[in-house]
Amino acid sequence: MNALTALTATTAGAGPRQLAGALWEAVLALDEPAAITAVLRALDDGMDAESVLLDAIAAVQGRVGEEWAANRITVAQEHGATAISERAIAALAQHPSARTAPARGRITVTCVDGEWHALPARLLAEVLRLRGWHVDYLGAQVPTPHLIAHLHRTGPDAVALSGSIPTRLPTAHAVITACQAVGVPVIVGGAAFGPDGRYARLFGADAWAADARTAADDLARGPLPRPRSDHQAVDDLPHLTDQEYTLVARTRPDLVRAVFAGLEDAYPAMRGYTEQQRERTAEDLAHIVEFLAAALYTGDQELFSRFLRWTAEVLTARDVPARSLLPALGLLGRELKDFPRAAGMLRAGAAALTRTPQTTSGTAE
Repeated sequence: MNALTALTATTAGAGPRQLAGALWEAVLALDEPAAITAVLRALDDGMDAESVLLDAIAAVQGRVGEEWAANRITVAQEHGATAISERAIAALAQHPSARTAPARGRITVTCVDGEWHALPARLLAEVLRLRGWHVDYLGAQVPTPHLIAHLHRTGPDAVALSGSIPTRLPTAHAVITACQAVGVPVIVGGAAFGPDGRYARLFGADAWAADARTAADDLARGPLPRPRSDHQAVDDLPHLTDQEYTLVARTRPDLVRAVFAGLEDAYPAMRGYTEQQRERTAEDLAHIVEFLAAALYTGDQELFSRFLRWTAEVLTARDVPARSLLPALGLLGRELKDFPRAAGMLRAGAAALTRTPQTTSGTAE
């Protein structure tokens, strides 16, 4: 019995959990034919297409992220697994059991400009199609002017906006406001908006959903209320008048260079780094400044502390001491000593690192 035959035999008559297990083995082996065959076999056997999407494919993709964070799979494996998941979704969409004639309104599903994690949006688009919506799926990194032009042409009932990366929150806020300005309500979802949707509320989104099933349920209950056309982004965030976000965001390259230059003295172990390790350090510093800027934009220091705790776990899983973050935070605090909110967030982040025991669990936030 070859691997594909064994895999389809495992999924014959199985439930979503068994299918998820089989899919995990397929994506781990980068065996696209086996993954697609398992999905189609499950549909042929009568498994609900929405359950295949959310309880099997989405569950496997979540595990992929956890395994990458724990350093048990490589970036190449993570990218390969994601590509297989996307192909499996495309195969599912063509199956006879997944073809539903549009009987409801029209929804535009898109990602924030700069957001490359498109799979959550794709999952939502397919769930909405299964439930009878006419869906315009625009994919990843959609420039806001092009999105607004699309809304003018198509007149959807709502925009479903997906965001996974908190550093794109300022852009997400602008997208929400722009859609509402042309009279289209916005439902948002994804890890970027916080585990409880706190940033969705902060930005005045018309609705927030924790997952695709909840979003589809919410949209099925009735139309979202039409937004106020006079809503302005600045109305949501009065703390931005201090200009700290703007100045930190604009000077990010200078801040990264300044901290990097001082890091060898503050963290002597860096003197033995290879060129690749030094490049990775510069990338990490850029991420630190980007997340600090996002925290300044939202006014939520916990956003920055969450990122630091997650980064510490990722570093620990890769045998990099999490304490290596502390000198960088100290140097950045020195550069931003005249920025009260930024300095406070850096102190709180450093305190969060020293309070949190470091493990190798790799749990992502």
